[in-house]
Amino acid sequence: MKAKAKPKGRPAIRKAKEKKAAAKGARAKRSAIAKPAKATKAKPAPKKASAPARALHVKKGEKIPAGKTASELIDQRIGDAGGWRGETLSRLRALILDAAPGTTEEWKWGVPVWSNNGIVCTGEVYTQVVKLTFMRGAAVPDPQRLFNSSLEGATRRAIDIREGETIDARAFQALVKAAVAGNGASSKK
Repeated sequence: MKAKAKPKGRPAIRKAKEKKAAAKGARAKRSAIAKPAKATKAKPAPKKASAPARALHVKKGEKIPAGKTASELIDQRIGDAGGWRGETLSRLRALILDAAPGTTEEWKWGVPVWSNNGIVCTGEVYTQVVKLTFMRGAAVPDPQRLFNSSLEGATRRAIDIREGETIDARAFQALVKAAVAGNGASSKK
């Protein structure tokens, strides 16, 4: 007896459709397992933190208030930071001004800026660090390896100082002098 030949068209199509449906069902089961329904909770309203008594009210991009100098704003920022951060910024400020007597204090981008023939560095206060960013730090020699942040950039370098850390005053002042010398050299071009 001869075996009957199976019809080619329709059963093959039926099987392909069945395979697709089975695969689709398996995907639906996997996605249901992988992503369980999340219960939504009402988020509490954020609590407003009370500002310090001497809070600095100059935001980034704003002009210095009338009757205030950049030095006064820097003094206020140091006072607002308080604790180890205020002490660190104050000490670094004194070292910068001592290292390069012609340096001026400015207030730009909502942070203290020290300039001498161009920007030498900015001083920023964060929760975990006090950061000094040297605008042309990549071109400044750093034999004591004070730069420990923003090392991948082509122009800037930064020093992050954490609570309890100290910085070598002589090495830092040498770095500031080199940055000022670099500004002087670039302005003569």
